[in-house]
Amino acid sequence: MLISKTQLVLIVLLPLLGSLLAGLFGRQIGRAGAHTVTILGVAISCALSMHVLWQLLQGAPVFNENLYTWLQVGDISVNVGFLVDKLTAMMMVVVTFVSLLVHIYTIGYMADDDGYQRFFSYISLFTFSMLMLVMSNNFMQLFFGWEAVGLVSYLLIGFWYKRPTAVFANLKAFLVNRVGDFGFLLGIAGVLLWLGTLDYAHVFANVDQIRGATVEILPGHVWSIATVICICLFIGAMGKSAQVPLHVWLPDSMEGPTPISALIHAATMVTAGIFMVARMSPLFELSETALAFVLFIGATTAFWTGLIGMVQNDIKRVVAYSTLSQLGYMTVALGVSAYSAAVYHLMTHAFFKALLFLGAGSVIIGMHHEQDMRKMGGLRKYMPITHVMMWVGTLALVGTPFFSGFYSKDTIIEAAAEHAHANAGWIAQYAYWAVLLGAFVTSFYSFRLLYLTFFGEERFRAAHAHDHHHAAHDDHGHGHHGGHEPHESPWVVTLPLVLLAIPSVLIGFVTVGPMLFGTDMLGHVRQLPFFAGAIHVLPEHDVIARLAEEFHGPVAFALHGFMAPAFWLTLAGFALATLLYLVKPDLRATVTRALAGPIRLLERKYYMDDLWIGGLGGGGLQLGKASSAIDAGLIDGAVNGAARLVASLAAVLRRIQTGYLYHYAFAMILGLVALLAMARYYWQ
Repeated sequence: MLISKTQLVLIVLLPLLGSLLAGLFGRQIGRAGAHTVTILGVAISCALSMHVLWQLLQGAPVFNENLYTWLQVGDISVNVGFLVDKLTAMMMVVVTFVSLLVHIYTIGYMADDDGYQRFFSYISLFTFSMLMLVMSNNFMQLFFGWEAVGLVSYLLIGFWYKRPTAVFANLKAFLVNRVGDFGFLLGIAGVLLWLGTLDYAHVFANVDQIRGATVEILPGHVWSIATVICICLFIGAMGKSAQVPLHVWLPDSMEGPTPISALIHAATMVTAGIFMVARMSPLFELSETALAFVLFIGATTAFWTGLIGMVQNDIKRVVAYSTLSQLGYMTVALGVSAYSAAVYHLMTHAFFKALLFLGAGSVIIGMHHEQDMRKMGGLRKYMPITHVMMWVGTLALVGTPFFSGFYSKDTIIEAAAEHAHANAGWIAQYAYWAVLLGAFVTSFYSFRLLYLTFFGEERFRAAHAHDHHHAAHDDHGHGHHGGHEPHESPWVVTLPLVLLAIPSVLIGFVTVGPMLFGTDMLGHVRQLPFFAGAIHVLPEHDVIARLAEEFHGPVAFALHGFMAPAFWLTLAGFALATLLYLVKPDLRATVTRALAGPIRLLERKYYMDDLWIGGLGGGGLQLGKASSAIDAGLIDGAVNGAARLVASLAAVLRRIQTGYLYHYAFAMILGLVALLAMARYYWQ
């Protein structure tokens, strides 16, 4: 059973075809035509991706083939080709499945929007770009997909281009990602310089060439070549996967429509960095320093960005900070060499986080495009389906045993504990405590969101009465749906929620054994690990193999989870949120006054925005103004001064040219006298 090349080409090109039809011929085919062609393209792509994964599970060999040569320079060739193993196939299914549900959801969410066809064109183009990224078999194609998803993300964040906040947010995302991408490009250049090829298979086969090799970047400072390459590549991942300090663009990206928050900023694009590091595991395993750097950045992101989510009032921004925190968890897994746990959490997180974002979008529709949770409350009786779906997503996110998020998140915490036990270094200890305490933080802001939105008093009546004179049209360019009573969303919005809730509950239970620990579904029969061949880990780094010895099936794992410290911290977060937001809401004012300092620090996001915008951005602006002043004063002065000198001399000399013959004769006589005087002087 072989994977067909035609099948893979169709998977990639069908979303591109749908995007071109909706984008270039949107007016001719209309709204129905635009969503039909794009949904059909992504649906077929999703079905074919599932078939590819099924073929690999049935024993089909890994597909690694170049389709054509794009560029040949000397011995270096740059090809367009596909590498499809189980890691790639899993990513293809996640990307196309979530994208398909987001396409369907968009029919309802963007129903009143003028840019309907343009939006479908963009999200289909994003699907094509992401598939090119995950299916590539070389660094150049990876970089093409990497930049393409960044470009489409820029277009989608600023989709409502008449809103200054959206334009600012997409520019911020674009510029911050350029910082990361510069590092990424340097990493790829390092691979080409020291390994002489951009093809994955050749790079991974020749990693021994750089094992122990060093380079002197600055005089007297010797670096391991593997460390230089890996840290540069990871800087690219820090931008794309929003790791501290390159995380500042992700919360602002919530200015885009909710469907893209789910597709790009929860399920797919932000996980590209995680996927890339897992794919580059043979390189990262060569450098302890690079892994420690990855671990430190991941731990910092997991805990500290989660804290900011505790003080947010915009429903989408709470979920956005949750995404930052969960990306930190995945990065911690990469840093302890638990690459399979990182991509496993990537998969489970894609389902429940897309569910939470689309659920938040459903609330926004029901509330006539209101996003402030302080103006909600008591929505559970108006939006019963959305309410239940949000509970499912929340229980998965906080790591409730038996839900999908538990199996992946708990494995990362266990892997960090195992790594900390084996390593006495402070980074290992810091990472373990960061992911453990992160369980409390995640639980608190998740249940806070549920209580503020669906429980308590109905605050929207007072809010709507206050905003009544603004009711004709809201900030998002959407018309109001008429009336102020909240309502359940249409089926095109709620159906994707239900379809995402199913894997959010079940997929962890079903796949934890086969994908992580190399057992059958019930944890009995040992078999080859799912990612064998795709992910390479040195035996001394293999924390997942050590955890696998203790794995006795998904039920035993979940029951053990009830006794783990992470569960008790989650319970504590739930209890505190319940006390402050449900049982004794009057207590909140006292707590807010007592913690005014830390709360202000969190509300200002640790002043990171001030550093980026005021410091780096403002500094760049001031440098530009100074350069402009130097250019205007010194350089333009010198150039203009020279021009003025020539003009002045010309004006003087012009007066000699009178046109009178006796003037010229007099000048000739003067010249002759001067020549004779000079000749006499030299002859003497």
